[in-house]
Amino acid sequence: MNKLKIGIIGCGVIGSKLAKVIDKELKDRARIAGLCDIDKEKLERLRRRLKSKPASLELLDLIKKSNLAIEAASAKVSAHILKNAINAKKDVMLMSVGGLLGHERLFELAQKRGIKVYLPSGAIGGVDAIKAASQAKIRSARLITRKPPRGLEGAPYIIKKKINLKKIKGEKILFDGPAAEAVKAFPKNINVSALLSLTGIGANKTRVTIITSPSYKRNSHQVEVCGDFGKLITKTENVPAPDNLKTSYLAVLSAIATLKQILSPVKMGT
Repeated sequence: MNKLKIGIIGCGVIGSKLAKVIDKELKDRARIAGLCDIDKEKLERLRRRLKSKPASLELLDLIKKSNLAIEAASAKVSAHILKNAINAKKDVMLMSVGGLLGHERLFELAQKRGIKVYLPSGAIGGVDAIKAASQAKIRSARLITRKPPRGLEGAPYIIKKKINLKKIKGEKILFDGPAAEAVKAFPKNINVSALLSLTGIGANKTRVTIITSPSYKRNSHQVEVCGDFGKLITKTENVPAPDNLKTSYLAVLSAIATLKQILSPVKMGT
């Protein structure tokens, strides 16, 4: 059996967890073709923890040497990675879905060239139902996200508006607008709105509300979709990932589940 050669771009919490799972649980079906990260110290720390000791590679070389490239880096580079994977005729899994908005033509190009693009559901539920609902008419889609203040620190919107998160005493709506604006305002916090947009009615029609409160202990995402199928409401209350408060643990687990499904002949869900 030929092992799937997987290149990992980004050695943060999601990339590291995926690398460890491949190295231990999936070693009979896959191997790490290489690691890539602009932070070489972070990359080396991960490399030392892996039995397989994969090579440190530059982006284009990593894509070339992989059957599947996994992006777990940043919304700033996800579209660039997708474009290069398509050019190299390599399949790709992308975690930073927010960076793909405005680059939807790349999906059409991937389809024409027979490239598989995988977008994990991340920290929200109901993506399979929304995919099914989109085969008819979806009239509205809304995401209501609640996060503790510390999980929003450093977001461009917070900096631009000069919002002092430490002074927030009660529940406060920080943002209410289209997903197209939300992903720019909170690029590290609201990837789920991009996936909801791509699955449903687009980033300009999908509404996003971001609420914070010092009383919040978890990241929660409530999805509300209405259409010909009826009405869907899902809510996830997510524990932050142990090593990154801005990432929901469910997003990490979603990445692992997607990879395992890629490697499995059995496909569950829509």
